[in-house]
Amino acid sequence: MRYILFFVSAMSLGLLSACGPSPVIDPDTRATAIVVQKKARKLYLFHNQDIIKTYNIGLGNVPVGDKKIEGDGKTPEGRYYIDRKNPRSEFYLSLGISYPNDVDRAEAAALGKRPGGDIFIHGESKTPQWFKRDWTAGCIAVKNSEIREIYGLVDLRTPIFIQP
Repeated sequence: MRYILFFVSAMSLGLLSACGPSPVIDPDTRATAIVVQKKARKLYLFHNQDIIKTYNIGLGNVPVGDKKIEGDGKTPEGRYYIDRKNPRSEFYLSLGISYPNDVDRAEAAALGKRPGGDIFIHGESKTPQWFKRDWTAGCIAVKNSEIREIYGLVDLRTPIFIQP
């Protein structure tokens, strides 16, 4: 019985602490990987095996499925890396994703189309999109305050895994 009470108490404490304010991130901590789960609309920053922070995201205006061609409104799926940082982005700040890779180019070519490009993690549009959950042309969108934080924690060449 004692073990049951301890377990219930520990679980309650864990649940309550999860409801508290976001943890303060050590400014010296760097993200070693980014994982995006499209269906859950979540972006996770990792430092080794630990999740540093979780963010709610918006996606391309056709959120289900892997990006195949330019203009399809889909967010790509697969393994990429952060290949550029844009402090003067049209969408506040942005981190470039290395889409398209060789596989993406081959898939688009097989369809006789171009794969597109300019896929980013970025902040908000200057035209408010409050009423739309998925509003980008294929990018991953977060709030401006969040992209400021992400931008500061992510270095070039950080791998990003975009999952369905």
